[in-house]
Amino acid sequence: MLIHTNTTLTCGIFRVSQKRDWLFFMRSERRFPSLDIHHLSKNSQVQFATNGLRYSKLSSQVMETTGSNAIFKDHLQESTLSSSYENAMEALSSLITRQKRGEKSHVGGTYGKLERMSMYLKILGLEEHIAKLKIIHVAGTKGKGSTCTFCEAILRECGFRTGLFTSPHLIDVRERIRINGLEITEDKFLHYFWGCWNLMKESVTDDLPMPPLFQFLTVLAFKIFVCEQVDVAVIEVGLGGTNDSTNVIKEPIVCGITSLGMDHMEALGDTLSKIASHKAGIFKPQIPAFTVPQLSEAMDVIQNRALELKVPLKIAAPLDYNKLKGVKLGLSGDHQLINAGLAVSLCTCWLQRTGNWEKIFYNDNQEADLPEAFLRGLSTAHISGRAQVVNDTSPVSYNISGKTENSSGDLIFYLDGAHSPESIEACAKWFSSVVKDINQPSAYSFNKIHNMVEVPSNGSVRHEMEKTEQRIKITKQILLFNCMEVRDPQVLLPRLVSTCASSGTHFAKALFVPSISTYNKVTSIYSTIPLDISCRDLSWQLSLQRLWERIIHGADPVLEKSSKLDYVETLPPHEFLYEAASHCNTAYKCSSCSAVFPSLPLTIKWLRDSVKENPSLRVQQETC
Repeated sequence: MLIHTNTTLTCGIFRVSQKRDWLFFMRSERRFPSLDIHHLSKNSQVQFATNGLRYSKLSSQVMETTGSNAIFKDHLQESTLSSSYENAMEALSSLITRQKRGEKSHVGGTYGKLERMSMYLKILGLEEHIAKLKIIHVAGTKGKGSTCTFCEAILRECGFRTGLFTSPHLIDVRERIRINGLEITEDKFLHYFWGCWNLMKESVTDDLPMPPLFQFLTVLAFKIFVCEQVDVAVIEVGLGGTNDSTNVIKEPIVCGITSLGMDHMEALGDTLSKIASHKAGIFKPQIPAFTVPQLSEAMDVIQNRALELKVPLKIAAPLDYNKLKGVKLGLSGDHQLINAGLAVSLCTCWLQRTGNWEKIFYNDNQEADLPEAFLRGLSTAHISGRAQVVNDTSPVSYNISGKTENSSGDLIFYLDGAHSPESIEACAKWFSSVVKDINQPSAYSFNKIHNMVEVPSNGSVRHEMEKTEQRIKITKQILLFNCMEVRDPQVLLPRLVSTCASSGTHFAKALFVPSISTYNKVTSIYSTIPLDISCRDLSWQLSLQRLWERIIHGADPVLEKSSKLDYVETLPPHEFLYEAASHCNTAYKCSSCSAVFPSLPLTIKWLRDSVKENPSLRVQQETC
């Protein structure tokens, strides 16, 4: 996740994680357990900047009456729902079969995964209904969630009732299951959840135990899509393809494979060809499929699999900017042109094979311009935590003349879930591009700028203002980072630094923070997240910090031996954020340009407090 603050100082990149790596750029792997966007918005209004537009996240509860009885009734209903929902989360948590990534899942029973999935579907009476969902099935290493999101938005704009199943979630499990672009409501979720849960509980045996978490959620998604009578179900593969729980789909309308790379090697193999073999496992005989340009090692495997199954396979070219007619993609970053191009091909094929293209676009040439509905879908697609900009707004104050002014600086989070070398590079390019646009002199309309002096070594930009309203605006880019121990930070961090530096973006500070989430509990929007988590082992974060210092300065930082840090003693003073690296005091128990924090909520609070103390600071925080 990247964080940006604006006071007389502007600061940097910040990232968060759910059971993932995070870059608060910081950036994170797709799960963001430690930094919830909900937590960012809990104490202040949060604005989401997308395509130049800001959507305010306001309270969803609107009080139409102000009587005490109405207030009590609403509170009682919300309390009851919260309790029931938390019970469901406790039940889901009991299905978790491993404590961390890389561990083998121990399910028991006598059947294989896909055999069990078929039996679960039969218990719920879904076997005959799956084919009627008219599914788009998508696998891949990078971009499959984005591609699915583009597909859902396009077909929804074409007038179809859509279902979307993706993973993982950031804050609430309902994010994984969406109807018409919106996560399923709590009451509907509870209705379908307990219906499936009770039927399965009644049917389990020693040979057929309850399904693990992802399998249950997959079956639940199918149940919801069937009962909600969606016209199309867009299904993202969870892991791999051949043995993935979603691969019980026997007759999809079309399949897609996004960009492939080296990830989940402990499960899929240590070569690109082995990984490609798993991904191509979703191909079904004679069912059309599309992929994007791949390295030859992967493409050869995909094409051979297609030949074996007589699959009509086509390569979807990245979307051309000219075809967008000036429309901006809803998902930021040049790499999204690849995902958008694949989504356009998948949706076009789906419309053709279901007999809907001629009905909707009877006057349009399929090879010419994109239909307006496609453009609307591409421009409105949205995923939280993927190349997302979150402005952490602060209260305003009034000066003596009655004019409003900021009572604190600016704190801007740039969130992404990159966790592979390729996605880290794409994330870094996106961040550098967005920050460069924001930091243009034209952004400061309150004064004329006489000159601008860049100070790349400190990751800050200073703006000299007219003497009539002398003011200095300093922008700092700060990295907030964590990655899972199965990742290789010695590959990720150098790639991040070098890619940003090549675009003229330099980090003033780097903050390393552990994840909040664990593998043994499914949390929700109602879950309480403590400000500090005591006795947290920070040895991994300290190793990340040492690597960072070697990258930046060529030397390890001077740190205390203990990795069990007490936040009262180890939090640096707020001056640490906006001091130049050369002036940082080692007595802060942090290095000259980095620090380790014991928890993410505490880090966010510290950043907010730092910005409040310096109204001229803008902090641009990238969170990875």
